[in-house]
Amino acid sequence: MKSQSSTLLAEVRTFRQHHPDVRYVDLIALDIPGHFYGKRYPIEMLEKVAAGSPLKLPQNAVLLGTQGGLFKIGDYCFNDGDPDANRRLVPGTLKPVSWESQPLGQMLITSDGTEAPIEFEPREVLAKVLQRLHHKGIHPVVAFELEFYLFDKTLDHGLPQFARDPLSDDADDQPTLHIERLSRFSEVLDDMAQTAKDQGIDITVITAELGPGQFEINFGHLDDGLRAADWAALFCRSTRGVALKHGYRASFMAKPYLEHPGSGMHVHVSLYDGAGNNLLAAHQQQPLRHAVAGCLELLPHCMPIFSPNHNAFRRLGGTVNAATRACWGFEDRDACVRIPDSDPRNLRIEHRLASADANPYLVLAAILAGLEHGLDAQREPIAPLNEDRTSGTDFPLDMLDAVRTMQQHPSVREKLGAEFVDVYCENKRQDHLAFQQEISVREYRWFL
Repeated sequence: MKSQSSTLLAEVRTFRQHHPDVRYVDLIALDIPGHFYGKRYPIEMLEKVAAGSPLKLPQNAVLLGTQGGLFKIGDYCFNDGDPDANRRLVPGTLKPVSWESQPLGQMLITSDGTEAPIEFEPREVLAKVLQRLHHKGIHPVVAFELEFYLFDKTLDHGLPQFARDPLSDDADDQPTLHIERLSRFSEVLDDMAQTAKDQGIDITVITAELGPGQFEINFGHLDDGLRAADWAALFCRSTRGVALKHGYRASFMAKPYLEHPGSGMHVHVSLYDGAGNNLLAAHQQQPLRHAVAGCLELLPHCMPIFSPNHNAFRRLGGTVNAATRACWGFEDRDACVRIPDSDPRNLRIEHRLASADANPYLVLAAILAGLEHGLDAQREPIAPLNEDRTSGTDFPLDMLDAVRTMQQHPSVREKLGAEFVDVYCENKRQDHLAFQQEISVREYRWFL
């Protein structure tokens, strides 16, 4: 603990030397729906926290619904006295915030690694899965890919408008993969990439996607799963801020247009032993097949994680490359689990089902739990799509069915934690019911 405190204190002091105009730092963590919560600390107080002073926030901040309200979940929120819980600073995450009007810093905080971690905190859920894998001699290497849309900053009666092409001032309303769109939107995209790099995120490939105003950002591969998920979470925050600075809205909403492709969160995972050997490539790739089988078996029972809201279910099967069944294939983007072409050293799975607005910590935890389940069970998967285009198993396509399917599955409860599963499922059920408590214009038109 003394060593960690001295490291954190040195990080804070170095930050102050390089950014003397920063007076406040946002201490932030991701809640269950994937939103940041936290507190804004004076930089002087941050030094005290780094030196070992307690850092406490309400435990139930993790339980917030999508709109920020609290739901009654067991005894949490309304029958537990709303207790505080300890958090700790995440080393290496103190960075400047360049998209605000005033100089500011931000730093991740978490309950994992404290004496009493919050069992349903997303980062803690992932930390437990990674720790269990490490004890088995399994070391994941992970890379996220995130799709997002740019919209005009101004909404039209609450509805999004196409982003304006900076060169022609026309709406970028044509679906296209043309690389010229990267040039036309280069000012905002370059700022997003540089800002992410300033946050310590390894940005690699930028792609103009098929939807109008849609882009994809790839991150570098990491042998630290927690850090990989940190990158995905922090990128979403900085990208929204940079977009507003340039007169746009950036959104990771899963399906903003019914007629255009949705936005996904693609996760590449390879598994290595302590000597650096790719476990999936051993024995003529038999472990790869077992891992795929486990992923597909648990996938239907993790749908509230992969599709975390009503809109995310709209993305499934609506347009290109979004499956409606649990399936896999070699070099096949119609599959939930794709095996990209690679040499044995880099053999990996690409999990393509999650929506871009899913919680990256929980998505990775669910994927790794599926891989672990498959390696333990050593079962053969169903036929790949390359052999049978009808291959696949059904999964829930609405939230209430998905919650019921997730909550009762013994392997999901074991691998992700029974307390987390109960809390998460109830949070999603309550969120979904709250979403339904509004009568839309269409409902009046149909039934008035």
